[in-house]
Amino acid sequence: MSSETFIVAYEGKEGDTPTLDYAMERAKKDGASLLIVHILEWSPYSFLTPEEIEERHGRRKQEMSRAKEIVLDPAVAKAQAAGLEARCELRYGSVVDKIVEIASETGASMIFVGRAGSQSIAARVFGSVPIGLAQVAPVPTVIVP
Repeated sequence: MSSETFIVAYEGKEGDTPTLDYAMERAKKDGASLLIVHILEWSPYSFLTPEEIEERHGRRKQEMSRAKEIVLDPAVAKAQAAGLEARCELRYGSVVDKIVEIASETGASMIFVGRAGSQSIAARVFGSVPIGLAQVAPVPTVIVP
């Protein structure tokens, strides 16, 4: 078993391939395992009725199942086919908060994240996932272009 774990913040979009590829390359060199993480944004709405909350939880389960099958399983299979030890984690919540939480829980030694493509005013004012991780992550964060 590998002594180090690298987290790959993975959205499963076409632009994520360089991030996963670079993390795999580094993991091979360093003898590390990969933990491929996908976070589904989720914000609880306290003003919903109990029925609406139950409906949201049902949709949440469907979204998680679909994300694992379509986003995470292929990424893990790719890493394992390259001879790496790889597993995945799927959570709901704030992307930065959850990735930091996972890094702390697992004792990860590095986080890999793709550069955000958004150049919107909101992203520049409030920050993006890579910038947020670079500011608060408990371990080094590699931002892959």
